[in-house]
Amino acid sequence: MSERVFLSIGSNIGPRVANCTRAIELLAVQRRIVLVRKSPFYETSAWGKEDQPPFINCVVEVETTLEPLRLLDNLKKIESNMGRGPSERWGPRVIDLDIIFYGDRIVETRGLTIPHPHAHERGFVLIPLCCIAPDLVHPKLKKTVRELAGILKDTGVLRKVV
Repeated sequence: MSERVFLSIGSNIGPRVANCTRAIELLAVQRRIVLVRKSPFYETSAWGKEDQPPFINCVVEVETTLEPLRLLDNLKKIESNMGRGPSERWGPRVIDLDIIFYGDRIVETRGLTIPHPHAHERGFVLIPLCCIAPDLVHPKLKKTVRELAGILKDTGVLRKVV
């Protein structure tokens, strides 16, 4: 059975928009993953480690029959194929692909937490997500994406790019 999944995509090294676009293209050609829609791209300030260049971020909705850990493996392969290697936590990166929501599932394993544990704190996730799924309900917090975005003190969003 297919699941509705939301992924966050970001880049702050090299041609940032091109990197995000390439990641979306690589997602779209994956077996068992269907791209449903994409948010606009936003330039955002870095989160967690602020002394680095701004990011380009977007969110995509996909339908997949892959289980969460298998999907995560596919995302890590895309990151690796695009040149991402080991890096410092929240540091600069060519590409970053994160599972934000996987249907209404709650997953807590050593290597994967869904919903993403910081999604509700990150403007670079919530603002693009509001563009494509404002009424989506966070399965743990029981608030819509729109409600969560509305209570952010600082979104970190600098500007809409494309």
